[in-house]
Amino acid sequence: MNVLCTYYNTTTWTLKKRDTTSISDSRYRNYYYVKRALAAAASSSSSEVGRYTTSDGELKRALLLEQVDKELSKGDDRAALSLVKDLQSKPGGLRAFGAAHQVPQRLYSLDELKLNGIESSSLLSPKDNTLGTIERNILIAALLGFISAWNAFDFGPEELLYFSLVLFFVWTLDSVGFAGGFSSLVLDTIGHNISQKYHNRVIQHEAGHFLIAYLLGILPKGYTLSSLEAFQREGSLNVQAGTVFVDFEFTEQVTKEKVSYLSYGNEQMHLQMLNRFSCIALAGVATEYLVYGYAEGGLADVNTLDGLLSSLGFTQKKADSQVRWAVLNTILILRRHEQARTLLAKAMSEGKSVGSCIDVIEQHIDETYI
Repeated sequence: MNVLCTYYNTTTWTLKKRDTTSISDSRYRNYYYVKRALAAAASSSSSEVGRYTTSDGELKRALLLEQVDKELSKGDDRAALSLVKDLQSKPGGLRAFGAAHQVPQRLYSLDELKLNGIESSSLLSPKDNTLGTIERNILIAALLGFISAWNAFDFGPEELLYFSLVLFFVWTLDSVGFAGGFSSLVLDTIGHNISQKYHNRVIQHEAGHFLIAYLLGILPKGYTLSSLEAFQREGSLNVQAGTVFVDFEFTEQVTKEKVSYLSYGNEQMHLQMLNRFSCIALAGVATEYLVYGYAEGGLADVNTLDGLLSSLGFTQKKADSQVRWAVLNTILILRRHEQARTLLAKAMSEGKSVGSCIDVIEQHIDETYI
């Protein structure tokens, strides 16, 4: 399942709005104090950074993330990523970005996954029962409504033919022109409005994608939690709800033959980027599995990963090895940072900006595992 309204940090906004005529105001002075701290951290001056307190570090991070939101809203992905990397792992900076502890990469058996409490069949074969049920009920209601209208208005064979042709035309237009986008929009909108469980599941799913990407060093660019929200933002029925990322580095590494590539047939891909992509792709279904015991959404994510591995010339054995490692790695990361994921999901459900969501992660990440 797969962008972003910018919200300013409330504390920072209040500091900006203070009366600048009174330089003695401690909060106003603190604002410039933090600005100096941000500049010191960006220049990697450890002696300067050490002068600032933990509270100042939090404000400094808030200022940085506010700027990240601004760059993302302008579409300047490179500037946003540069800001994040400048304070990566620095005091008062972004401790968790790209800092997840990962399991060694090797061939893991299904039994080893089970020993870690992972039933792969409940995770890698998602079936959306909620939307499936809604779709069946809509079809039954439409059929009953048509039968009732036929009896009430005494429709003849000609009217039946015209009605069938209209339905066939609409179905064909949606399938061919919008890749099923209109029907998906209708079903998803109904699902969010009548099923709280479906609504919550989508939020948890996208929070999983967001968290794993950030902890593996991929900056989230934005997110939507419903097809309707995606349509309103993008103006296209071909865009589905989901999380998008700053991925120009991934694209460049795939298209350019740089060092540290692994070859599979005629295709090449950077191992580290492939591992990140694999974990991010499976993060949604992995989160659903942890929260609900099985996954319903995310079939497209699984198929996308399978298609990528196949296009790279992976044998079935190599593909299984990659997927099993990614499943285990992702599940363990999510388990270690359950509190951060839960609070991130809450922030996303409230429509918080990417910067605000990152701040939630940084505040509640378990430092034992970074």
